[in-house]
Amino acid sequence: MKTAIVFLADGFEECEGLLTVDLLRRAEVNVIMASIMDRTEIKSSHGITLKADMLAEDVDFALADMVVLPGGLPGTTYLGESGIVKEQCKAFAKDKYVAAICAAPSVLASLGLLEGKAATCHPAFEGKMAGAVVTKEAVTVAGNIITGQGLGAGIPFALKLVEILVDKDAADKIAAAISYKA
Repeated sequence: MKTAIVFLADGFEECEGLLTVDLLRRAEVNVIMASIMDRTEIKSSHGITLKADMLAEDVDFALADMVVLPGGLPGTTYLGESGIVKEQCKAFAKDKYVAAICAAPSVLASLGLLEGKAATCHPAFEGKMAGAVVTKEAVTVAGNIITGQGLGAGIPFALKLVEILVDKDAADKIAAAISYKA
């Protein structure tokens, strides 16, 4: 079974984070919602409180195949300031998968992980994508780095993660089950 770690911080965009968790779990991917705050209770960008599965510092990253950064503010700012997020994104970029959506690809750019690579992000963050070749597409895959443009790209972004971690058939079945037509 594949494992994905979804980093959560206060101010994350709940739809980007939870839609990804939902569709990956439908594909039977083991998803761990990991809080980078000092507590498991997280408040989303629109004031919804939820409980992460565990603190990021307690995650065994060696067992994971992918890390995911949802966007939202100030969640993206917190992700970009987090030592554990920066460390794990750099480590996963070497031989595993790193995914980010909306504002969060700017965190990857700040780490130099998008240098010369195609990537997408929310249009308001294109100026923070130094080194990246911004595609303006809903979802962009550049090797082992997957980026999504924003909430409107949430479903295709999550389905692309299912396709990468499981297979295209699983992604197609989930798309049909949720009545999503590309």
